[in-house]
Amino acid sequence: MADVMRSGSAEEPHEAEHHSGAPEDSGEAPRRRKPKEKKKGSFWRELPILIVTALVLTVLIQAFIARVYVIPSQSMEQTLHGCTGCNNDRVLVDKITYRFSDPKPGDVVVFRGPQPWMQNEFTAEEPTNPVAGFFQGVASLLGFGAPDEKDFVKRVIAVGGQKVECCDAQNRVLVDGKPLNEPYLYWEPGRGVGQKEFSEVTVPPGHLWVMGDNRNDSMDSRFQGGGGVNGAVPVDNVIGKAQFIVLPPTRWQGIDDPNPQAVALGAPAWQTGLPVGFGVAAAFPTVWLGRRLVGVVSKRRASE
Repeated sequence: MADVMRSGSAEEPHEAEHHSGAPEDSGEAPRRRKPKEKKKGSFWRELPILIVTALVLTVLIQAFIARVYVIPSQSMEQTLHGCTGCNNDRVLVDKITYRFSDPKPGDVVVFRGPQPWMQNEFTAEEPTNPVAGFFQGVASLLGFGAPDEKDFVKRVIAVGGQKVECCDAQNRVLVDGKPLNEPYLYWEPGRGVGQKEFSEVTVPPGHLWVMGDNRNDSMDSRFQGGGGVNGAVPVDNVIGKAQFIVLPPTRWQGIDDPNPQAVALGAPAWQTGLPVGFGVAAAFPTVWLGRRLVGVVSKRRASE
């Protein structure tokens, strides 16, 4: 029997190799690696973390990059819709553009009303229930709460050092003695098409002269603070530039910002063609990266 085994191992090496790794007479089943058991319920345990992460990213983005604002006032009709009984526009306001440049004539800006200004052209309802107040505050951070009465949205007409007055024989506002070209103006029915005249005002350095597109239904630099230099808005009060209408879906569009001084004052072509997407180019990738981060974390947790 021993000779047969030796003969087989010498003359049939391939067959010996074939059987070398298999147990012959041990009677034991081959050991198999146990599959890694998935942790049950891991998704539901991680879900609150993902939700909190998404909320924190949203708050940070809206605090430093871009934020959604509600437009409840009719002062910017029809560029922006805000009226009783209609779907008030929600606009994306980027906070990046003015970190590298100052507001320019034609820009639609959101700003905090300076000290001489009164409250806005609307009144927000304050909840009496503290729980409802908490959730309203959270919704406001996410861009879906009640608007702040101290925040305004207007169009920049003139900047520091320029002289502004109204009006010439064709009912046009003058800046440095030159009439403006304002294609965005809206004349609300029943309020006439003649602008209220005001004397020449020299905009203080570091300030802006702002007016609403719905020219005869806007509490702006002409009236706030008693008018004159008190109606000018400090550049430091500007929160950001309104770039896009994001809600309602039927109103999705960019916000035009033609320079009304371009023709009258001969602004250089490069100035009139400044890309409105500079701030948005920084805002949207940040939002996208935030969403990607949440997605990567989710996939990683799911694979564990």
